[in-house]
Amino acid sequence: MDKTNPPTTFGVFKPVGHTLIAFYTEAELQAAVKSLSTQGFSPSSLVHYTAAEMKRQVDAELLTASPLATFGYELDLIREHKALAERGCSFLVVDAPTDILADRVADFVRTVKPATAQHYGRFMIEDLTEKSPGRMGETQ
Repeated sequence: MDKTNPPTTFGVFKPVGHTLIAFYTEAELQAAVKSLSTQGFSPSSLVHYTAAEMKRQVDAELLTASPLATFGYELDLIREHKALAERGCSFLVVDAPTDILADRVADFVRTVKPATAQHYGRFMIEDLTEKSPGRMGETQ
């Protein structure tokens, strides 16, 4: 995935075949990169967004999103990503185009405490985090 030209649907970020994971700290993100690398994910399959980069991307998408984007979950997700970016979260997008790779990333997500994580399938976006009330505002 090329973050300078991110994949979109109706003008909104939708990286089909990828899993997006938001971390509270840069250190957590770096630990995730190291762990995923030891599990066979190559550096080219891992794309990092700083909080500022994600906020800029979301702001641009909110200005140009098609009205059709309101029918899906994507618009809600980018708003959540913006809120997390404003809190300083870092983001990792992992290329996981097959069920086997997506399952490996989902298993990894269950071993860490990300701010949020979603796998973008062709027809469905799967939330990989169990959120209790107030989870998004959690800090560590």
